[in-house]
Amino acid sequence: MGEGDVLQRFGPEEIDSSCTKGDLAMEVDAQPGRDGAATAEDWRRVLAKVVPAVVVLRTTAARAFDTETAGASYATGFVVDKVRGIILTNRHVVMPGPVVAEAMFVNREEVPVYPVYRDPIHDFGFFRFDPEAIKFLKYEEIPLTPEAACVGLEIRVVGNDSGEKVSILAGTLARLDRDAPHYKKDGYNDFNTFYMQAASGTKGGSSGSPVIDCQGRAVALNAGSKSSSASAFFLPLERVVRAVTLIQKSWSSFGSKPDSIAIPRGTLQVTFVHKGFDETRRLGLQNETEKMVRLVSHSGETGMLVVESVVPGCPAHKHLEPGDVLVCVKGEVITQFLTLETLLDDNVNGDIDLQIERGGAPLTMKLKVQDLHSITPNYFLEVSGAVIHPLSYQQARNFRFKCGLVYVADTGYFLSRAGVPRHAIIKKLAGEETSKIDDFISVLSKLCRGARVPLEYVSHVDRHRNKSVLITIDRHEWYAPPQLYVCDDSIGLWVARPAIPADSTIFSSTIDWGRLGTAPMETPVIGERQLEADHQNNTENWEDRCNRMQTNDENNADDSISRYGSFGDKKRQQIEEDSIVEGRVFSNGALDDFKDQNLEHQPNSENTEVLHHQVAIRTNASIAEQVIEPALVMFEVHVPPSCMIDGVHSQHFLGTGVVVHHSETMGLAAVDKNTVAVSVSDVMLSFAAYPMEIPGEVVFLHPVHNYALVAYDPSALGIGASSVRAAELLPEPALQRGDSVYLVGLSRSLQATSRKSIVTNPCAALNIGSADCPRYRATNMEVIELDTDFGSTFSGVLTNEHGMVQALWASFSTQLKYGCNSLEDHQFVRGIPIYAIGQVLQKIVQQAPGPLLLINGVKRPMPSLRILEVELFPTLLSKARNFGLSDRWVQALAKKDPIRRQVLRVKGSLAGSKAEGLLEQGDMILAINKEPITCFLDIENACRELDKSDNNAGELKMTILCQGQEREIVVRTDIRDGSGTTRMVNWCGCVIQDPHSAVRALGFLPEEGHGVYVARRCHGSPVHRYGLYALQWIVEVNGKPTPDVEAFLEVVKSGAWRICESEDSTFEWEATCADIEAGSSLLANLGT
Repeated sequence: MGEGDVLQRFGPEEIDSSCTKGDLAMEVDAQPGRDGAATAEDWRRVLAKVVPAVVVLRTTAARAFDTETAGASYATGFVVDKVRGIILTNRHVVMPGPVVAEAMFVNREEVPVYPVYRDPIHDFGFFRFDPEAIKFLKYEEIPLTPEAACVGLEIRVVGNDSGEKVSILAGTLARLDRDAPHYKKDGYNDFNTFYMQAASGTKGGSSGSPVIDCQGRAVALNAGSKSSSASAFFLPLERVVRAVTLIQKSWSSFGSKPDSIAIPRGTLQVTFVHKGFDETRRLGLQNETEKMVRLVSHSGETGMLVVESVVPGCPAHKHLEPGDVLVCVKGEVITQFLTLETLLDDNVNGDIDLQIERGGAPLTMKLKVQDLHSITPNYFLEVSGAVIHPLSYQQARNFRFKCGLVYVADTGYFLSRAGVPRHAIIKKLAGEETSKIDDFISVLSKLCRGARVPLEYVSHVDRHRNKSVLITIDRHEWYAPPQLYVCDDSIGLWVARPAIPADSTIFSSTIDWGRLGTAPMETPVIGERQLEADHQNNTENWEDRCNRMQTNDENNADDSISRYGSFGDKKRQQIEEDSIVEGRVFSNGALDDFKDQNLEHQPNSENTEVLHHQVAIRTNASIAEQVIEPALVMFEVHVPPSCMIDGVHSQHFLGTGVVVHHSETMGLAAVDKNTVAVSVSDVMLSFAAYPMEIPGEVVFLHPVHNYALVAYDPSALGIGASSVRAAELLPEPALQRGDSVYLVGLSRSLQATSRKSIVTNPCAALNIGSADCPRYRATNMEVIELDTDFGSTFSGVLTNEHGMVQALWASFSTQLKYGCNSLEDHQFVRGIPIYAIGQVLQKIVQQAPGPLLLINGVKRPMPSLRILEVELFPTLLSKARNFGLSDRWVQALAKKDPIRRQVLRVKGSLAGSKAEGLLEQGDMILAINKEPITCFLDIENACRELDKSDNNAGELKMTILCQGQEREIVVRTDIRDGSGTTRMVNWCGCVIQDPHSAVRALGFLPEEGHGVYVARRCHGSPVHRYGLYALQWIVEVNGKPTPDVEAFLEVVKSGAWRICESEDSTFEWEATCADIEAGSSLLANLGT
């Protein structure tokens, strides 16, 4: 294989639901007849007999396992035993882990199939089906004839073309002794066998296709190809025939249960390669040995078997070395893989004598033959989405580790949150060695919910250095308790059972953070130097820890985004500035004076040293920085993949916030919604005032403005509670152009950083377009711009020279398109006037009436807001004249606000809002209750006045300009709380919720009672399998409408579903879809 050539496994072809809509036809690529060869008519007669026995396999890998990832795909198989219903295909189709599959015959009859056996090494496996289920097709099994394969044999490969058609390709066997193809460094690879090679243009979806001769016999099994040429690789069938024979002996018919499918497989955990005599001579093979080997071998023998690699800790470790030339096994000269494997399979758990030559010196040794199935995992542990199981022989060979170690097949939420990569080997958990899965489970069972303990792992890409991270035990129960799944091939299913006893501490309540703040921890902790080194290692690959949510299944790669990506291109930055902000000038309205409650500063002997140290290191800091630093807090937010609601675009966020309330019973910190996007998340707060990290709970998400309030328990800070204080808010006077402010924030090392800046625009109107996946975007907001800042990723606060907070320097999210490229996520920072936060904070502290929320064990009312659910944008009065605005109104609006000189226009009403149908795109809002309206704050003030009046209907009397005509209308307002989405369903691998505001902002909801919205789907799930995509509505199930989550849950309680979504596509799902691949349906009440 030349440099740059890439080997591919054929399929399984990624499923596209459109593929199943066409007819399953047959395409024949026939060659004209030649002398002594079968004619085209001969081939047609043979293929007419063979094709009915070839099936299209639709498979779904429900979990990542061993070398394979979760996903849905198409492949091919063919019937080799019609009585028992046995289908032969590739190992990577049968999958080493959980799989759900159906076989579709050429007449479109479909039957479920179940895995029977997959070889631990070679690329073949078997499914079984019920022969009685095929009612309308006559077919015959395809006989396996490996001995018929020979160079020059004319063949046909009968496969499928992406699940749509049976495609028949012609070829000629060119080689029978090709090296096994190497597909990837960290995935499945066949070895210790020859492959056949032919010039045939097979492609995706043809995995498991039979390679037949002109008599209709299978002579090989299609497996892989070389992408740079039309070369296909076929697996010989000798070992396949042996496996089929053993299965048939232990299994009489489909309806009967196999006694025990025992297919003995032996191994030395050694990889051999076949090298020619010219190479073995260079390795030191003696002439006498070569002469003896040539004499006893068949006449066409050209080489011998040479050791390529030895797995550490195996029976041959420290006995065999790379470069050893194998001469004899049990006194028999061995030069072929097949002969060697036969001897190993016949001597499982026994001893064999090996004779080798190493550098010309003959050596004899006795080695134990290990049971290959004993080092092939058939179970896995699932904990918080992570899949962990013993390291298989396949991956041990790839990574050069010992078999049986604790291997991470899928990081899930449990490990990805800590930055542990896939394929990692876990060495220690909570300071205890975990050399096998039982050790890992034992340590895990001792930990309680919310515990944070060190985990030590090693990666195959950096195998000589262990790395340590802190992992967090799920304290919110986002996932089911740890489960252990065990494969039962007699029924073709994986049986689940609890991995940890019910009385384990992991089911106990979360840890006492306050106690941890005042008393030594009993669990091992990472030392300061170790944490510092780990921080350096992790920050180098910080972007890899922030995985982007996939909204379609076209992209299964581990794409990642980060709040801290840098944009050096000035042209891109100019595009961003021009497309996001339209500059305006205004002054804020009045806000009632409001004093925050603060804890009295009571330093003691222990934290006085910390405070003195902090004062010492910031003697050169500005007064504003010194005053505000005790109120700054760093947020680290993780969103569980199972709860990716509201279009949240990442699973990991970082940002700086500010403490706005700090009392003995409750602390509140404000931060932007690009850091805390949804309430269903794990929030950790690190304070600048005291070296302590504690959890927080999202208590308020403003439905319009870009900020959230997060509550924390001050007692969890222990002695550090007196070091933290709330910032003093200064809503008045509002910032004006030219005012000096201090931008203060935190670096990643929690060091306060400040810069004196000048306000260039105190009221720039935001103009953020919709993202490809609808998510929160700031609308109807005017923000503050500065002349200088710390870049597009630095957030914090804006203060005056005395450290009083005038604005939150917040991060905003948008998507920009550069040239012909697709949309890219981008962040920018602007100031949010503090009055927006102060108004809500005042209601919370004063306990204004509202829905109750449990905060630190006490139910507290959270405020509801009256808002006009209409997206607006400003237009200059000079331009508004062209849309028919009269001189009278131009003068009235200019008099009301001589600086802005603008009018608000309607971009659109939110679907389902009370303003829908009354305010249309392009309408100008001139006045409310006869008062001219010139800015977003005027709208907010008008809505607040309704709460003070007797207008229970919440109606605004508006004067608008609609299509050049002035009209008086009455528009009702909507009441929204700060809980965000509080109800979701994780059903059959998709996240279902009621449409959130970003979706409704698109202006569309399905008719007839709306529907539930599919926010996300998971690979390998039933929704992936049957082609239900994210960003769609489910409006009907089994003919019954599903207008909301409650109605949906009521309908899907039945066993089978027929789903109609908003694009008039229909899916039929069987009850068996909700087995292991679906997981348990989870109804989550969030934020309550």
